[in-house]
Amino acid sequence: MHIKKQEIMGYWIPVLHAHLPFVKHPEYDYFLEEHWLFQAISESYIPLLMNMKKMTEEDVDFRLTVSLSPTLLEMFADEHLVEKYLAYLEKLVELSTKEIQRLKNDNDLLPVAHFYKKRYQDIKFFFISFLNYNLLNGFRYFCDLGKIEIITSCATHGFLPLLRNNPRAVEAQISIAVNAYIKHLGKRPNGIWLPECAYYEGLDKILSKYDLRFFFLDSHGLMKGKPVPKYGVYAPVFTINGVAVFGRDPVSSKQVWSAEEGYPGDYYYRDFYRDAGFDLELDYIKPYISPDGTRAFTGIKYYRISGGTDRKEPYDPLRASEKADRHAAHFCTERRKQFETLSVIMDRPPAVLSPYDAELFGHWWFEGPDFLYKVFREISSSNFMKAITPSEYLCTHPHNQVVSPGSTSWGDKGYYDAWLNNENDWMYRHLHYMAETMENLADEYIGETDLSNIRLLNQLARELLLAQSSDWAFLITTNTAKDYSVRRVKEHVWNFNKLHDDLESKNVDMKLLNSLENKNSIFNDLDFRVFAK
Repeated sequence: MHIKKQEIMGYWIPVLHAHLPFVKHPEYDYFLEEHWLFQAISESYIPLLMNMKKMTEEDVDFRLTVSLSPTLLEMFADEHLVEKYLAYLEKLVELSTKEIQRLKNDNDLLPVAHFYKKRYQDIKFFFISFLNYNLLNGFRYFCDLGKIEIITSCATHGFLPLLRNNPRAVEAQISIAVNAYIKHLGKRPNGIWLPECAYYEGLDKILSKYDLRFFFLDSHGLMKGKPVPKYGVYAPVFTINGVAVFGRDPVSSKQVWSAEEGYPGDYYYRDFYRDAGFDLELDYIKPYISPDGTRAFTGIKYYRISGGTDRKEPYDPLRASEKADRHAAHFCTERRKQFETLSVIMDRPPAVLSPYDAELFGHWWFEGPDFLYKVFREISSSNFMKAITPSEYLCTHPHNQVVSPGSTSWGDKGYYDAWLNNENDWMYRHLHYMAETMENLADEYIGETDLSNIRLLNQLARELLLAQSSDWAFLITTNTAKDYSVRRVKEHVWNFNKLHDDLESKNVDMKLLNSLENKNSIFNDLDFRVFAK
C-alpha cells in the first residue's frame, strides 16, 4: 500500500488492540464471564465497524490499524458463542422495548430508552445482514478496501518476558498466532501487537523469523534504546534484526485514554457504572442478569457522568455527540501544534503513534467510536495531517535508524510489575514446569501416529497455552474477576497434569478428553509438534 504524495505536516498512526481471553463454558446456559465478549461486540467492535461502513459510504478517507488477537479470532468463529451472543442481543432488544413502556411517563429518560431500542435493533441487523454472523467478515471487508491493516498478537496473549525461561514456549506463542491469522484471514500478518507491549532483548530475532515486520512499544522502551533514537518516538527505528519498532506518543494517548485528564471524563458523556442491571428492581431485571440473581451490567445506562456528585443527570445522546465534535476538533488541533514543533527538527513528516485498547472505544467510553469517526472526518477534510498504517509508513520511509530497544511494557510503572508480584507469582512455577514438560513430550512423541495420543498431546498444548494468558495475572493484580482468574489458571494446570498422567500410564480418560476438547476448543488445527525442537 502507498499513500498519495501531498504536502502534509505529519502522519497519524492510530492503533486499536482488540483482545479478550478465551472464555467458553458450554456446560452452562448462562456464564457471566462470557459476557465480556458479548459486551465488547455490542459496545465496541460492531459500533466501530458500523462507523467504518458509514465513512466508506460518505467517502471519508480513513486508516486504522487493528490487532485482532488469536483468542478473539477463535471466539468470533465459535458457533456456540455466536448462538449465545444472538440470545444476548435478543434479550437486549426485549429489555429496551420493555423499558419504553416502563418509562412512558418519564420525560427525561423515555428518549434515552427509545435511543437504546433503536441502537440494539440496528446492531442486531448489522450483525446478521452485513456481518453474516461473524465479526471477522467486517474486518476483512475494510482490510480488502485498504482502509484498515489487521495485525496479529500472540496465541493466547502470553506475557513473553516472563515465559522466556522456555524459549520454545515463546516461539510457539508467535508461530501459532501467525498460523491462526493465516487460517482466518488467508494471508500472513505484517505486524504484531506484543502482549502488553512487553519486550525483552532478543525477541526481535524470533519476530524476524516469522516475517513480522513491525511491533509497538511504550515511549520509554524506545527512548531507553541504544543509541537514543534521533527523532524520539516520532519516527520508527529498526532493531538489529531488521524489525521496525514504533514508539507510543504519550501526548495523544493520554488525551484519549485518561479518564481524569482525557476526553472520556467529560460530564456530558455517558456514565459507565450506572446501569439498569444494578438500578432496577430485582424481580423486573432478573430475566436480564444472572439467573441466580447476581447483578450484572446490561448495557442500558440512563445517566451522564455529571461530575463528582451522587445526583446524576439524564444522558443526552445529542449533547454527547456535540461534545465528541468538539473533542475531535481539539484532538486534530493539538496534532497540528505537535507537527509544527517537530517538523523543525526532522527530515521527514513526524509520525504520531496513538495505540489504545479497542474496548476503550464504546465499552468504557461510550462515545469513543463516534469520536474516532469525527476525527477521521476532520482529517479527511484537512491537508495538514494524514492517517496511515505502519506498513504504509515503511513503504514511504524504508530507511530508518537502527536501535536496540530496552525491556519494557505499557503497564503500571512501565515494566513487568503488574504481571509478576506477590499476588500472582505462584503461577509461574506451574507455567514453566508445564512448558518444559510440553517441550519434552513434543520431542519424545514427534513421530506419534496413534490418534488418541495425538488428540491428548494437542489438548495438553491447549491447556498450556490457555494458562499462559497474561489476562489472568493482570486481573489478579487489579482484583478484577480475581476468583475467576485464579480458578482458570488452576483448572488448566489440573487438566494438564491429569492428561499428562493419562499419557504416561497409557490409560486415557476419553470422557474427560472429549469434554476438554469441547470446552477449551481453541486452535482446533493445533499440532503439538510446534513445541518440538
